[in-house]
Amino acid sequence: MNNVDTESGNGIRNGKQYLAGLQDDRDVWIHGEKVKDVTSHPGLSSGAHTLAGFMDKQFDPKLQEKITYEENGKRFATSYLVPQSQQDIVKRGEAFYEWATWSNGMFGRTPDYKNASVMAFGSATDFLAEGKPEFGENMKNYYEYVRNNDKVLTHTLVNPTFNYAQAKEGKYSDKVALQIVKETDEGIVVKGARLLATLGPHADEIEVFPSTLLKASEENLPFAFAFAIPISTPSLRLICRDSYDHGKSHFDAPLASRFEEMDAVVIFDNVLVPWERVFMYRDPTMCNKAFAETNAVIHMMHQVVCGKLAKAEFIVGLLCAMAKATGKDKDMNVKGQIAEAMWMVESVRAFRFSAEMQAHEDQRGNYIPLRRPLDTSRNLFPKMYPRLIEIVQLLGSSSLMATPCEADLTNELAGDIGQYFQTVNLESKDRIALFRLAHDVSVSGFGSRQTLYERFFFGPQNVMASIYFDLYNRNEMMDRVTEILNRA
Repeated sequence: MNNVDTESGNGIRNGKQYLAGLQDDRDVWIHGEKVKDVTSHPGLSSGAHTLAGFMDKQFDPKLQEKITYEENGKRFATSYLVPQSQQDIVKRGEAFYEWATWSNGMFGRTPDYKNASVMAFGSATDFLAEGKPEFGENMKNYYEYVRNNDKVLTHTLVNPTFNYAQAKEGKYSDKVALQIVKETDEGIVVKGARLLATLGPHADEIEVFPSTLLKASEENLPFAFAFAIPISTPSLRLICRDSYDHGKSHFDAPLASRFEEMDAVVIFDNVLVPWERVFMYRDPTMCNKAFAETNAVIHMMHQVVCGKLAKAEFIVGLLCAMAKATGKDKDMNVKGQIAEAMWMVESVRAFRFSAEMQAHEDQRGNYIPLRRPLDTSRNLFPKMYPRLIEIVQLLGSSSLMATPCEADLTNELAGDIGQYFQTVNLESKDRIALFRLAHDVSVSGFGSRQTLYERFFFGPQNVMASIYFDLYNRNEMMDRVTEILNRA
């Protein structure tokens, strides 16, 4: 890992190649035990194989032109495309949306999310070079490396909170926070913890970037850095939460059995990070500006709004199917509930359309979507999604619990199941399958994790709202107030 090889690699990888890359010396723990192989572990394998199936789709002749692009005889994921026009922004959005539809947004951390970030940083090496010229070169090389080798990335941004009052002041605790403990000729040595790396056990590499604001002071210098290293780096450990994949069939757990993307706390126990993998170092001000100055946050928001659209559309489809199954789709009150969900879908669709249609050149001559619609979406969706789930619960009611398992369809209970679980528009088996899906969306551990995930996807809602307020062009609107007050 001493050098970043930017030349090797043939672009997009298939699922078999991806899975082979996960069979390394990574140090992953779950349910109190160290994992020997994340591709075969009962609580982790389904997520790995689902993502492998997604990687295979990059070779589908019907999809390839949409989700990849060609350059110098090789194909790369569209999420790595540096947009040179408004049409390129639209192409990227179509690819983001396509990836999201494969899981209906339930596998939220597909590789295109972090690819969007790496593309943005790789296109803004002049900013990183302000710290040191070699940092800009490091990022350029890293972008080419992950693009050429189709690496799957996770990231970790947040330090554990040891003292809330201290953290609120923009300071970190050296007891728990990830920090630089040594500088050597080979690189920097870091120690501490970070949370929360979604997809961590299933990733090839991990980005360790700043997110929350660092107070620009001498005491915060050890906490100010950005780098990326392989998950298999020695002395790096992932501690996973409980798995929501309990080995059930696709019938019994249609989402959890397919789309379990694991979250993990990352422990760095004196990890050596080679200098060529360092992008920012001991510069809190640069860390604070990084995502905005590189436009990474805008490109990431673009991927997110496309994914949330697919997810919200799926919930509306589920609600309509539930209502139709029982004949409730003729009831005015039920129509009104589902219409509320439809309004949310169309709002997110409009945000995406507005941002893409108003794409414009950035300070480097590349194109970015218009930020404000995307920022509005990322502030509203954490409120929308819990309401969407509430509507599923209200519509489903006790039917979300009246869901025998697949085995009951063929055992001695089969006659009772066939008789008593049918509805006016669905046979018992189909009705049970539908409401087990609704249960997995809105009641199960998998579904509850999805709701929590959406509430805090970009951070605490009050912080996000405050940032939105500060960025909003308020003066133009206040001038209209002043004008009417001063009008003769």
